[in-house]
Amino acid sequence: MFESLEFLVGQKVNIDQVLQTLVAFGYTRATKVFREGEFALRGGVLDIYPANFEVPLRLDLDDDTVLAIHGFDPISAENIDEHSIVLVLPFKTSSKSVFSSDVPLNNFVDIQQGDYVVHNHHGIGRFIGIKEFDVNTSNKEHLIIEYKDGDKLFVPKHDIHLVQKYVSFTKRPARLHKLGSKEWLATRRAVEKKLRLLAAELLRTQALRAQLAGFSFSKDNEWQKEFENTFPYKETPDQAKSTMETKSDMESARPMDRLICGDVGYGKTEVAMRAAFKAVMDHKQVAILVPTTILAEQHYYNFSKRLEGFPVKVGMLSRFRTKLEQKMIVKETSEGKVDIVIGTHRLLSKDVAFKDLGLVIIDEEQRFGVKSKEKLKHFRLLADVMTLTATPIPRTLYMALSGARDMSVISTPPTNRLAVKTQIIGYDEEIIQEAIKRELARHGQVFFLHNRVDNIDTIANNIKKLAPQARVAVGHGQMSGRLLEEIMLKFLKHEIDILVCTTIIESGIDVPMANTLIVNRADKFGLADLHQLRGRVGRLDIQAYAYFIVQKRELQSEISRQRLRALEKHSDLGAGFHIAFEDLQIRGAGNLLGAQQHGFITSIGFDLYCRLLKESIEHLKKEVETKHGPHPAKY
Repeated sequence: MFESLEFLVGQKVNIDQVLQTLVAFGYTRATKVFREGEFALRGGVLDIYPANFEVPLRLDLDDDTVLAIHGFDPISAENIDEHSIVLVLPFKTSSKSVFSSDVPLNNFVDIQQGDYVVHNHHGIGRFIGIKEFDVNTSNKEHLIIEYKDGDKLFVPKHDIHLVQKYVSFTKRPARLHKLGSKEWLATRRAVEKKLRLLAAELLRTQALRAQLAGFSFSKDNEWQKEFENTFPYKETPDQAKSTMETKSDMESARPMDRLICGDVGYGKTEVAMRAAFKAVMDHKQVAILVPTTILAEQHYYNFSKRLEGFPVKVGMLSRFRTKLEQKMIVKETSEGKVDIVIGTHRLLSKDVAFKDLGLVIIDEEQRFGVKSKEKLKHFRLLADVMTLTATPIPRTLYMALSGARDMSVISTPPTNRLAVKTQIIGYDEEIIQEAIKRELARHGQVFFLHNRVDNIDTIANNIKKLAPQARVAVGHGQMSGRLLEEIMLKFLKHEIDILVCTTIIESGIDVPMANTLIVNRADKFGLADLHQLRGRVGRLDIQAYAYFIVQKRELQSEISRQRLRALEKHSDLGAGFHIAFEDLQIRGAGNLLGAQQHGFITSIGFDLYCRLLKESIEHLKKEVETKHGPHPAKY
């Protein structure tokens, strides 16, 4: 790890590396910088409030070059003084250490005082703080870890990479190891031995896939560049990186199976659009599978609009289409006349066949049932596969973290995006009325989510009484496809002010002017579901609000309380990965890879488990390459 970050005018910097280093130094990403230990990136401007500085710094960047460095007033944003060179030192607090860069979970978890931790050489203990000790006439920071019988281990700063947070996904507290005993060494060796077998199995699975005759897509042509230039927003560095990694996979002979992780509204769809266009340019067909009819409709609208002017035909299969329309789309798809077909699980029906399928894009795979996932396994044998997700399912997250699956992460928020202000409230008509009134006063729109169809009309009538001037409509999945489509289109065109709806809006719906969300009985929802719902607002550069209405605290289950606490805790931009990980810890990982693997995770912690599995995979790959060369089919 670097001891400091040095910036000087005219210097070329790797912005991704700078951001990672700031996080490793203990700095927190914020929308705006107000206090020491915060940083913010907005377009070509990087703001940092370094430790012990009187005012924050502003770095003006032109791509990768530092043009100017100023101190600035965080309130007025006025430049105060100019610098030619500055040195940013690590920011330290008593509760957070400077260890979710090689730690598999460093993007997901922070170590707090009192947490269970795992030291690679000594096992499970409890982190009780950081203290300075006089070592060779100078003070050095040490982590203090308490073990069984009160024994303490002092870990110097240069060894903190050996320490990770203990996460096991069980409800039982961790069992502390005896410092200096042989128990930890025996446990670790037993797990490493089993992981070598698991690594071999994972590599065999990869090899079987690699033996299939994959299609090597061509390099980008002029139309590809022209299409990408029609993107109406500024591309983020993570979007560009994810696109590049995806294209590299597609151009390879090895069939692609890439996971694109990005928080709600962070631009995963744009990466998918560019991949789809690339596939069509090589005369291949693309299937885009989405979990809801509403999302299928929105994707169809967005893809069709972006592809205007290009000789690409887009079709859509869902219950929003009549049987006659569906029959025609199925026929044209089998004949190769449809280039991109977007649909719900209807796409997985037996009557749907492709003339030449080249790419499958799966949006939020965790939303599909067991039967759908079995059909998707078949798709993975036929074409390149890209999966988009904001909150990875346990197995997907695990596979990606362990290095067994390719993953691209989009963690950079779009320019000027603000975090959604989140409030957990009891049912209070005054608060609801005020929230609606404030949104309508700025000519915005409101989602009011009530997930029971039997009395949703009663709820809508109550909302009409609270906001008599508003245009209120109801939308839910039991409506006819045509009527629901008509209502959603009116809401998108701002002909409706308040949409009282069910969870049909959960995935991917993008209504830029809807910036207040009210969810009734939020304690009935899962954590990932609530985060997805919160992502329906805050798509522009204006402040958005989410109100989660819950039962009285004494009536809530403990799991509900944990979910709601996590939601309030992780309300900042890019919280999706933290939410996914908190969800894992709250619900438990279940049968991640069988009961035996679950037991191993409990014995050494999820982080070290992933780390050791990754090491086993890499070690086996090197062994195979030494014997047979790099071709994955030799595994």
